[in-house]
Amino acid sequence: MTTSTPRVAIVTGASQGIGEALVAGYRRLGYSVVANSRSIGEHDDPGVLAVAGDIGQPGVGARVVAAAVERFGRVDTVVNNAGIFIAKPFVDYTDEEYDAITGVNLRGFFEVSRAAVAQMLRQGDGGHVITISTSLVDHANSGVPSALASLTKGGLNAATRALAVEYATRGIRSNAVALGIIRTPMHQPSDYVELAKLHPVGRVGEIDDVVDAVLYLEKAPFVTGEILHVDGGQSAGH
Repeated sequence: MTTSTPRVAIVTGASQGIGEALVAGYRRLGYSVVANSRSIGEHDDPGVLAVAGDIGQPGVGARVVAAAVERFGRVDTVVNNAGIFIAKPFVDYTDEEYDAITGVNLRGFFEVSRAAVAQMLRQGDGGHVITISTSLVDHANSGVPSALASLTKGGLNAATRALAVEYATRGIRSNAVALGIIRTPMHQPSDYVELAKLHPVGRVGEIDDVVDAVLYLEKAPFVTGEILHVDGGQSAGH
């Protein structure tokens, strides 16, 4: 990579909330960014390429990576931010919800990361895979029954470590950020008082807390295989 070629990050789930803020965060670092979500609109910034598509569908992840290479010439980081979270009793999950959750959380991660890592290997100068997870994997809560989140995100935590070891000698790092409750459009504002009680620090997290954690990992070349908890102490206990 020459000094005139900016690094390139792919961010999924990028149309709002954490994903939208991550796009801005990587631009502040000087990265070109490919922003993906189901229905993302065109971006005014020429350094951001919007690629619409449901990464839970076969072939979309590879198409996003191909668009990054066509437009910017390379891929240095992929942030697997897109995810579906549905909290409900295990026996109440429907087949349709299972397909939707596993499609985005697992297939989306698999297809985008597989294509991105393949491109990083072709480039030969390293790269980074970052995955957004949840602290419920480590600290289940009867008040937030979410077995399908644990099924999928727990697998992603394990895959994060596996990729870190598999590609350590090739300069490709793999890390995850396990979140508590973050103030995003996913939640109703009226729920935050109760949701704050899930965290020992007594508040919900802010989007900037997540962006700061992701960008820390981006700038930490000796950190790989890490599951970084950004959860107000939730995973430590109550």
